Parts: sequence; structure tokens; C-alpha cells
Amino acid sequence: MRKRTRYLGLDVHAQTVTVAVAESGRKGEVRCLGVIPNTSSAVRRLVSKLGGAEGLRACYEAGPCGYALLWELERIGVACEVVAPTLIPVKAGDRVKTDRRDAEKLARSYRSGDLTPVFVPDQEHEALRDLVRAREAAKKDQLRARHRLSKLLLRRGLRAPAEVKVTWGSRYMEWVHHLRVEQPALQLTLVDYIAEVDHVAERLVRLEAAITDAVAKSSPRLREVIEALQSLRGVALITATTATLEVGAFSRFESPRQLMAYAGIVPSEHSTGGPGRARRFGITKTGNAHLRRVLVEAAWVYRHRPSVSPRLKRQRLKQPEAVAETAWKAQHRLNHRYVKLVARGKPHQVAVTAVARELLGFMWAIAAPIEARANGVLDTKVHKAA
Repeated sequence: MRKRTRYLGLDVHAQTVTVAVAESGRKGEVRCLGVIPNTSSAVRRLVSKLGGAEGLRACYEAGPCGYALLWELERIGVACEVVAPTLIPVKAGDRVKTDRRDAEKLARSYRSGDLTPVFVPDQEHEALRDLVRAREAAKKDQLRARHRLSKLLLRRGLRAPAEVKVTWGSRYMEWVHHLRVEQPALQLTLVDYIAEVDHVAERLVRLEAAITDAVAKSSPRLREVIEALQSLRGVALITATTATLEVGAFSRFESPRQLMAYAGIVPSEHSTGGPGRARRFGITKTGNAHLRRVLVEAAWVYRHRPSVSPRLKRQRLKQPEAVAETAWKAQHRLNHRYVKLVARGKPHQVAVTAVARELLGFMWAIAAPIEARANGVLDTKVHKAA
């Protein structure tokens, strides 16, 4: 006889997991089972005490603890989902928050179908995404290190020679390395700041080489999507890899508009109060910030007229004709979009953000069919970007 479904709500912390269970049926009992250590052995003992994995369905909130618990439950055979914490129903006036109440609310809401699961990458995908984010963190560290050094030079009145035209170029760094000042304390500070700039630069080179190597060794589906996205102007290896890993799977979105909303790059709106009350504001920024950043950076290139660089030409020769045509169409449409918005008096940043939104639609148009074919869905045409 098949076991009745039981719904587990897990309030997960670094050291502990508070467990609640909701029995099947709208009026089924919801009770807290207590607190267990957040370890593999404790989780396995819990599943064993509940009668095994059959009939169990578990959920917990997405958070800093990641997906380790989900992977452990899946190894045992328990169906588990990670849910979006911002979309969990909240009662008005509820001011009491404890681990026990949170676990019971998760179990109850999961049973009633009121929770929204998030995309969960596999371990290879997650590892590569961590590597890309490490490179992003290194870029931020480089900016801070350069700012510290440049402000020190500015305060002390140290200016690069007139023949040094490019800040942070090779000639500029050669000048910085040969700087000498009279005060010993200032010289030590200068040496330390320069060493930090050099260290971060070496770190970036190492991480970018690691990303290139990791992409080359990744799964064929992931590698094919990253290669195809590089047919778009302004999208090189780092941008294509970041977009692919942050989206997870382009094909899980039915339309590019859904993907744009996921990225938080659509306008916010307040239209209550009847007809004629529609008001739109800046983008929502409620989605993936890493994805938005690379999109906006790539979109700046569409200020310029359509053209095909040698890199793009080599990249498009590797791709099917439909991908190359979509990439060329993107250049014309996005450049026209930028010029039109600027001509209407929109600030350059606003115009570029609008272009970034449409660029994401072209990414979906290229990547979704590739993923559909890899998943066994017969879709040989490139989708039309909205």
C-alpha cells in the first residue's frame, strides 16, 4: 500500500535544522518534530525515524546555507525543493517569529501549494558559478585597491608625466613602481598600496584562466550555449558564462519577458485607482544583480553603429546560420533602440538599460533552442526575440 504524502518544513541554519511535518489533507495535523544538527548523519536518522524516504516531500528557504541539504536529501531519495523566501505568504499583524513557527508555516504552506520553488543548479553548475563570482569579487577588490592608491597620489600631489596617457596602463604602472618619496612612513604606505594593486591584477589573470579552462571542461550543453552567446556584440567569454550560469537554464522561461522580469530589468509600475492612473518608474531591481550588471556592461557597445569585428567574425563562423542572423539582427535593433531613446531626450544610462533588457531577449532567443534540443525537445528554429 502506498504511503500517504507527508510534507516537511525545514528551517535551516548553519548548525541546526528545525523540522515540522504536515500530514496529508487540508485539515491534517501540523506539528514540530524538534531540532536536529545540520549534518548528514542527523538528516539520515530523521528520514529513517519517519519511515523512510517514500511519501516524504521536503522544502526549505533559499539562503546562505545553499543547496547542500537538498543534495543530501536527494541522495537519500527524499523529494526536496528550495523555495523563494520573499514569496512565502505572511499574515498581516504577525509579529512573532521563531524557528518552530517558521518550520510549521513552511510545512503548512508547502502542503497547500502556496510556495514558489527556485531554480537549483547541479553541483558542477554551482561550482562554476562560484568561480565566476570569485572573479567578480576580484574586480571589485581591484577597483578599491586602485582607488586607495590614486587618492594617496592625489593627496600628495604626485602626478604622472604628460607622456603617460592611459591610467593603469603598462607605462603608468612603470611610473608608479619607480616612485620614491622622502618620508619613510609614506614610502612604506606607497609600497603596500602598489603591492596590493599588483596582487589583485595577478589574481584576476589567474581566475580568468581558470574560468576559460573550466568552461572548456564543462558539459557539452553548457559549453554550446556559452559559445553561441558570444556571437552577440559585447558578449565575450566572461559575460556569456556569467549570464548562462546566473540564468541557470534559458529554456525554463516560456518567453523573454519572463526572463527580463526575473532579471529585475523591467520598469516598476503603480496603476491602481482606475483607468488613466498608470505610472511607471525605474527598473524593479528585484532579480539577479549579477546578471543585470553584465547585461548593462555589454549594452554600452550598442551605442555604436552595427559592425562585425574580427573576433565576432571568427565566432559566428562556428555557429549555425540562424544564430549568426539573430546576432546581426540584434546589432541593428539595439543600436536603433538606443539612438531613438536618446533622440527623445532619455539619459544615456536609461537608454542603455532599455537596450540591456532587449539584449537579454536576444540571449533567450539564441540559448533556449539549444537547451531545448539538448533536453530532447524538437525545436530547430531560433526563437523570435520580443
